[in-house]
This record gives sequence, structure tokens and C-alpha cells, in this order.
Amino acid sequence: MADMKTVGVIGGLGPLATLDFFERVLRRTRAVREQDHLRVILDNNPKIPDRNAYARGDGPSPGPALAACAKGLEVAGANVIVMACNTTHAWEGEIRAAISVPFLSIITETVDAVAELRPEAVGVLAVDACLSANLYQDALKRAGLRCVLLNADSQRTFMELIYRIKSGDSGETVKRSMATLARKLEAQGAEVIIAGCTEIPIVLTADDIEGELVSSTDVLVERTIVFAGGELKG
Repeated sequence: MADMKTVGVIGGLGPLATLDFFERVLRRTRAVREQDHLRVILDNNPKIPDRNAYARGDGPSPGPALAACAKGLEVAGANVIVMACNTTHAWEGEIRAAISVPFLSIITETVDAVAELRPEAVGVLAVDACLSANLYQDALKRAGLRCVLLNADSQRTFMELIYRIKSGDSGETVKRSMATLARKLEAQGAEVIIAGCTEIPIVLTADDIEGELVSSTDVLVERTIVFAGGELKG
């Protein structure tokens, strides 16, 4: 493991999801001693402009701040950059332009993982700005998979739940409500559900639905560990 890469994490989007990502990296890494873990440089920056506000026309673009974070992580010694947020991948181009090290896309890695399951229809739980940027819709289309989304009323409920999770509420009411939304996508024919927001795995597990749940957080965690030269727990 001497040749392991240093991982730079653009975080704070939001902070609880970043904490969840980092904890999952630790728990999924096979480590007999602490030196077997990855070196991780984490920029927990909740001051990055709100991407949903930008999508509504209510705030500045987060692109410059994301690019600056990525560059700062590279300067600090990161050999690969990841981002514990789905929506901000709408600015992936600006991030890649600012760095000379690899960037692992949570969107690409998650859709690749879904495609391995060979479903016909895939439900996507994601915030408004992620959907308006067509991040998962376009990636699934390229993979030849049909995308299933919530209706407008259910999407509004989903957004309310996400902001409750961001505020620290991961109680039973939020968990039950998120599971209900996931099952609505299943009722529309989705065989696989993508948890396309890094707050979702905090309250939703595979046991909450009938079909397959693919957590974008877990996919990025596993791909990051492998790419950086660590070992996954069995």
C-alpha cells in the first residue's frame, strides 16, 4: 500500500453528507493498522454558493468556488479529486479545467454501477438543480436505460426532506417519507433506485425498498478507495 494516492475531497455540500462520505471511506477500507487507510485531504466548505438557489436564479454560480477548492486540494498534495455531492457535477468542466490530477465523477461511476445490474428502468431521487441539469437523465440515456422521476408534488416533498436532513433531522418521519418516495418510483416501473443526492443514504437503506438501491455515496466511496490504491473490505 506504499503507493496509495492522496484523495482530495470537495466537501461541505452539505457538511453532514461529507461526514457520512468520510466515515464510509473509513469503514469500507480494509485496514489492519491505521497506516493502511487512505490519506484524505478534506475541504469542508459550506460557503460554496447554493446550487439549487443558482438553478432558481437566486444566487451566484458555485463554479468558481468549486474550481478553487479543487485547485487548493491539488496544491495541498491531492493526487485525485472527488466531490461528495451530485448536483455540483454540473460544473465538472470548470473543476477539471482547474486541476491537472484525475477527477472521479460520482455521476459516471454511479451509472456504470447501475448498468452492471442490467435494469430496464431506473428511478432517480435527486434535487431540483441536479435534475434540471439532466446529469442522471443524460448519463442513463447514454447507457441505454430508461429514467423514472417523481411527479412535481412528490419532488417538492423530496426537496423538503433534503433540507430537513441538511438541518440535522434524520428521524423516523424523514426516513419513512423518503422510503415512500422511493417506493413511488418502484410503482412507476423502476427496478433500480439511484440515491442521487448524498443526503439520501443518511436516511434510506436497501431494506426500505423492494428492488435494488444504488447509493451514489457508496459507489463513490468504493471507486475512490480502489482508485487510490486501498483495499475494500469483503
